[in-house]
Order: sequence, then C-alpha cells, then structure tokens
Amino acid sequence: MSNIVNKLYQNNAIIYKVILFLVATIAIVYLFPKGGQFKYDFNNGQLWKYDNLYAPFDFSIQKTAEEITLEKKQISENSKVYFLQDFDVEKDVKSNYKRRISLLKQSDSLSSDEIVNISKIGQKVIDNIYERGFLEVVSQERVSNKNEIVALRKGNEVEDILFKNLLTSKEVLEIIRSNLEAERSFYGKKILLDLLSEIIKPNIYFDTIYTDKVIENAIKNISYTKGIVEAGKLIILKGDIVEGKKLAILNSLKTESESQVWTDSNYNWIILGYTILVSLALLMLLLFLKKYRVEIYDNNNQVTFIFFNVFLMIFIQTLVIKYNADYLYVVPLSVLPIVLKAFFDARLGLFTHVLTVLLLGYIVPNSFEFIYLHIIAGMVTILTVSELYKRGNLFISVAQITLIYMITYFAFSIIREGNASQINWNYFMLFAANGLLSFLSIIIIYMYEKVFGLVSDITLLELSNTNAKLLRELNEKAPGTFQHSMQVANLAEAAANEIGANSMLVRTGALYHDIGKILNPMYFTENQSTGVNPHNDLSARDSSKIITDHVIKGVELAKKYKLPDRIIDFIRTHHGTSSTYYFYKKEQELNPDTKVDIKKFQYQGPIPFSKETAILMMCDASEAASKSLTKPTALSISNLIDKIISKQMADNQFLNSNITFREIEIIKKVIKKKLMNIYHLRVEYPE
Repeated sequence: MSNIVNKLYQNNAIIYKVILFLVATIAIVYLFPKGGQFKYDFNNGQLWKYDNLYAPFDFSIQKTAEEITLEKKQISENSKVYFLQDFDVEKDVKSNYKRRISLLKQSDSLSSDEIVNISKIGQKVIDNIYERGFLEVVSQERVSNKNEIVALRKGNEVEDILFKNLLTSKEVLEIIRSNLEAERSFYGKKILLDLLSEIIKPNIYFDTIYTDKVIENAIKNISYTKGIVEAGKLIILKGDIVEGKKLAILNSLKTESESQVWTDSNYNWIILGYTILVSLALLMLLLFLKKYRVEIYDNNNQVTFIFFNVFLMIFIQTLVIKYNADYLYVVPLSVLPIVLKAFFDARLGLFTHVLTVLLLGYIVPNSFEFIYLHIIAGMVTILTVSELYKRGNLFISVAQITLIYMITYFAFSIIREGNASQINWNYFMLFAANGLLSFLSIIIIYMYEKVFGLVSDITLLELSNTNAKLLRELNEKAPGTFQHSMQVANLAEAAANEIGANSMLVRTGALYHDIGKILNPMYFTENQSTGVNPHNDLSARDSSKIITDHVIKGVELAKKYKLPDRIIDFIRTHHGTSSTYYFYKKEQELNPDTKVDIKKFQYQGPIPFSKETAILMMCDASEAASKSLTKPTALSISNLIDKIISKQMADNQFLNSNITFREIEIIKKVIKKKLMNIYHLRVEYPE
C-alpha cells in the first residue's frame, strides 16, 4: 500500500495532467452540437465539387427561415380583423332612455304631444344606430381601408360586414341631427340632442384576443415544407452552381441526414468520434508543451491556465451560437493569442489559437470560412500585438485585426455571391464590435495575473519603474549595485531585442538580479567607495560564502516583496553554477598542501533555462568584468567578452537555455558595442 502511495506522490504532476486532460475533453465534447455531421461541404454560389448527387431517401424540401418569416408576416397583415358587438350596451341605452323620457313633464315650453313626438324620434335614432353598430373611437384606427371586409362577432355567430357600414362618432351625430329636423320645437330639439348625446355609447369594439388567436392558429398551421424529393432523384450534377432550388434541396437533405445520423443507436459512436477528435487536439497541445516549452509543461498551474482559456473561448462561442448564430463573429477570439503571448510567447499563442479554432469548426456554421477568418486574424494578432503596456500599440493592432476580418469576409462574400450587392453589411458591424471587445484583453490579463500568479508586460513595466519600493531601497543602500544593475539592464535589453527574446522581461529581471546585495552592500566592490575592503578580515571561504549568499538572500527578499516567479528566476540563475574563482585561488594559495574543493566556492544554481536568463548571465558577467580593465580599448573589451562567455559555455551554463551559437555570437557583438560606447574616451579639451 505504501508503495502505491509513494508512486502516486512521485507521479502527482502526471496524474494531475491526465485528470485535467480528461476533464477538458469531456467538457468540450459536452458543448458540441447534438447532431451528426453532413458529409458534403457546400455554400451558396459555389461549384458542386463532388460527384453527381442523388437523393438517398425520400425527404421534404424545407422552407428557409426567410420564407417562413415572410409567410408569418403575410398572415399577420392579411388576416381578417375581428370586432365584438356588445348587446348589453344597447339594452342599457334603451332602458336608460325610457327612464329619462319618463321624467319629462309638460310645461309652457314643452307640450304633452311634443314629449310623445320627441320620444318616438329618440327611439328611432337609437334603433337606427344600434342596427348598424356604433364603433368605439380607439377601434376606428384598426382598419386603414374603409372598404375592407371585417368579421363581427355577435355572441356565437360571426358575420362579415363592410367596415364602412359601422358608424363612427361623427356619423352618429349626423344621424341624430338629421332626425331632429322633424321636430319643430327648439326646446324639444335641445332636450333630445343633449339626452341622446349623453346616453348613446359605442357597442362595437376591436376584439384583440380573438384576432390574435386566429393569427396564432394560422401561424401554427404553416407548412414548413414546400415539396418532396423522392429517393433516387438527381439533386445536383458535378460542376453545377449551388444556388436557388438546388441550395434549398441540399440544405433540406443536410438537415434530414443529420437528424437521421443522430439517433439513439448511433449516439455513442458519434460521441466517441467527437471525443477522439477533441482528445487529439488537446494531446497535440500537451505534446507541444512537453517538446518545446518544458518549463510550462512542468508547471501545472500554467498548463491549467492554457486549458482553461481554450475551454472558455469554446464555451463563450457556443453560448453565442445557441442564442443567435447571426452574432457568430462578435466573439473576440483574438483575445486568446493576445493573452497567451502576454504571459508566454507568440509561438505558443498561435499554436493554441489554431487548435481552438479547429475545435470550434465542429460547432459553427460555414466552418471553413470561420476557420480561415480566425486563423488569419490570429496570425495578424501574433505579428502585430507587442508591448501591451503601450495602449497605443494595442489600439493599432486591434484596428489591423478588425480590418483583416473585414477584408477576408468581403473576399468570401464576393466569391460566394458572385458580386458585392448581396454582402451582409451587418457583419462589418459585428467585426467592429469584435475589435472593441478585444480591448477587454487588458482587464483579462490583469485578472489572470491575480488568479494564476502569472506575469505580463504590463506588470513588468510597473516592476521596472526605478521608483518601485525595492529598487529605491537598492539605490539607497547599495548605489553601486544599483548602477551596475541599470547598466546590465540596458545591455540585456539591447541583446534581447537583437535575437527576438522578451526584452521587457529580461530588463526587469536584470534590475532585480542583485537585490540580495542590499543586506551586505559593503562586501561587494561596486559599493566600496571608501577604499576599505572588509574581505581583508575574513577567510577566503567565508568571503566566498558571503558573495554566493547574495543569490539566496535575493530570492528570500524577492519572495518577501512578492515578486513574480519569472523575476525570481533571474535572481536564482544569473550566476548559474559558476564559482567565486578569486577566493578559490586565494584559498589555494593559503593552503598549498591541501586540496581545495571548488564546489565549496560555487553558486548553488540552477543554470539558466531560458534565452532571457542566459542573456542576463552573459551581460552581468561582462559588465562586472569590464570594470577591471585599467585601459579599456576596443581590443581589450572584445577579448574580455570572448573569454568570459567562452568560459561560461565551457562550463555548460547554457545547456538548458534553448539558445543557439548564432544567438550567442549576436549577443556578444551587442555587448561589445555597448561597452565600447560606455568606455569611449572624450577628446581632452584644452585648458
């Protein structure tokens, strides 16, 4: 049992990667569309590049989304309008009228005969109005054409009538006035006009619920097909243009085929196929890290970070497609290479981006167009995005990426449609939105730094500020070391630029590489301004220990100030496993009869494991040694640099740094040139 536990403990990193790989694969496959894949790839306006295609089975021709939308719109526009007749209103009006007439009394202004007469006139007006129907004011605007036939619901019966036969408020008033002309008494006319105007109410209303219900039922009964293709019938010939009816039939065949493939019996096989494809993509990513980015592969935190970003991009793209596939290109996939380049390097960013886009090809419509667009955009991202800490650079890069999206889409559109008149200009707005969303990469990078403990160029810029707390303390307590670090930083930055390494990273690492000297500054020659050397009072072994300990103390100090691990790597590796040769030789001189173990005078390492840390080692040793030259000339500087770097190579200090001989030669030239400029003597001015 203990052996099993020990093996699990020893292989915990590999076990973690296996679990991460399985979780990522399952999660991505879960996001894939639950449908089969059609074996033919086609687009509107393109040539049919396959053999003659015959219908493999009977299937219906599906209407397009545009056709169905148009049909629904026509149903809504042409559907009959329904009105409701309220009989209770007529009863209430007549009852109210009789009651009010009965209250009229005979007087000097109104005789009994006149009361009877106006009673009959009013009754006749009411009968005439409600026989035709009185339409409420709000409902009068429901029909634009007065000659249109509308449906009038009378209880359980429905009657078709001309809309213009229904009375409006104006027409009701005219009927009242025309009937009152027969009444001679002015007072009687006034009483009847006031009475009718007060009690007559509309009894015809627009029936919103019933009208909507009729439209809804009609839409439900829409046929989503427009014909049948029988098995064996020729669909398209090789070389024909995919357009019109042929396109509709092919789309219908694709839909039917995918639905038939994705059955319960085939479900497990299709899931297996998806799993294999996703596994291969993620396995390629792991193998790339193991072969070319060993330091990342060995760091489970960083591997998790990369896998998380791949899954996040696929997840966001899937959500957008499920919501509305028309917004396909609004997702800023270029954020992925921007983020990975900021934390790692361009090659890893592009490799991961390409794999992610290939996986998304199984989710998106028009997969070839999608993959081509995003791979080209990813390449432009890698080539243009640099120095993220400069906001102007990011703005220019995002503008270039957006422009590439638009140009590439324009090219696809004119190939597909045959001209520029059918281009969907809404996509250009989506690409613009994509570009704007790409600026979120700055916020995302900041969040990732806090969550995953990574370092970007933005953080490096902040750390390289000489007003940073730790650098300010170095300048105050060890000014000579600070000046040395500044010189080394300038040399290293120039060298990194020449060979394409991360110049911002190596500059920041150079500024902090000697911070361990803060604790014992006077034991280092660059800080001995008084001429007193405290090593004169120490043994060679003790002096060597103080010198070599500045690396260990520097690491401790960096961790105390919470410097990122990528910066601490420069502190740990800038001397590699070299020795304090001066004190080693001094010990030999003092003990000629004793064999001195050089390992006791060596730094603990490790040796540099990246181009950037190798550059720092060369620049640090060269700059420090150049101070020992009494008469610095071009020849003496060149010989000194060659000697120092050759010694480092002979000691295998660059064995793990993935740096080439050609790059080392370039770095040597840069260091020589810079040091010659530093030690260039001015012409002596006459007194």
